[in-house]
Amino acid sequence: MYDLSKVVVTSSPHIKAADDTRSLMLDVLIALVPALCVAVYTFGPRALVLTAISMLACWAFETIYNKIVGQPNTTGDLSCLVTGVLIAFNVPVSAPWWMLVFGSLFGIIVVKMLFGGLGKNFMNPALGARAFMMASWAGLMTTWTAPHASLPVLGKVEMTDAIATATPLAALKTGALPDAGVAELFLGQTGGVIGETCALALLAGGAYLLWRKVITINIPAAYILTVAVLTLLFPMGGVDRVQWMLSQVLSGGLMLGAIFMATDYVTSPVTPKGQIIFGVGCGLLTVLIRYFGGLPEGVSYSILIMNTLVWAIDKATHPRKFGYALDKKKEAK
Repeated sequence: MYDLSKVVVTSSPHIKAADDTRSLMLDVLIALVPALCVAVYTFGPRALVLTAISMLACWAFETIYNKIVGQPNTTGDLSCLVTGVLIAFNVPVSAPWWMLVFGSLFGIIVVKMLFGGLGKNFMNPALGARAFMMASWAGLMTTWTAPHASLPVLGKVEMTDAIATATPLAALKTGALPDAGVAELFLGQTGGVIGETCALALLAGGAYLLWRKVITINIPAAYILTVAVLTLLFPMGGVDRVQWMLSQVLSGGLMLGAIFMATDYVTSPVTPKGQIIFGVGCGLLTVLIRYFGGLPEGVSYSILIMNTLVWAIDKATHPRKFGYALDKKKEAK
């Protein structure tokens, strides 16, 4: 006979899984390692130092906030470290270390913790921090260094002719193909922010996340394919369509944004159909900003704009409910 007094009755869903926030965030950190290794190879140890400073700042600000408001310390879930890496990946290697500290302050305190912490923020903290730094220090955020230039590990970078360079997107903005070929773009041997240049490393990290089932293919595929189709159909200037499309897909922050930031659980739709709509919207906005905006890049702003529409996408794509009468009055509201 069973002792029914020991039976625990709980509400659904009854799901048992070994995954938790910490394990998921650890997988994301592992997936970011290839891009970090390429960044250190391309830009030198300064890239690693800036990434470490950003991670430490995010951890410290989240710890301090929790201490001030009397909440348990939430840094153990590792989400603050993921935010720290992504903030560093979104700045040029020439950026001063203090700028990453201020960016981490904004991303963690303003975008994440003031809205209630992980799971309650309506936009990606790293992209919110990038937008804040872009608005505050536009010059520092658009100063690019050439690959393998000799840079100080932590001090101020003096932008000489041997160090300064342009990004591939700067050429694409004028309707011309970049000097770097497709192979150089794919391997990351171009100017750009710390974590965006090497498509191969980012795709390897994305493949790991797919294998670990941390993300699904819906958003990255919809995002990247939308950009690819639009740029193939509507190239600027009299350039080869395929070359133009490949240059657009492999340049800038498209791979980084599509794989690691647009897929953020908190700020992306939960339904498969909604994820595809979200990815297509991000791709469409990215191309529109790149073609007609004042800046050559549009990835971060496109994702932030779509973040604000997630609630509407989820509402429009939620699965049909069976087994109860539809309240048309409430539905109309």
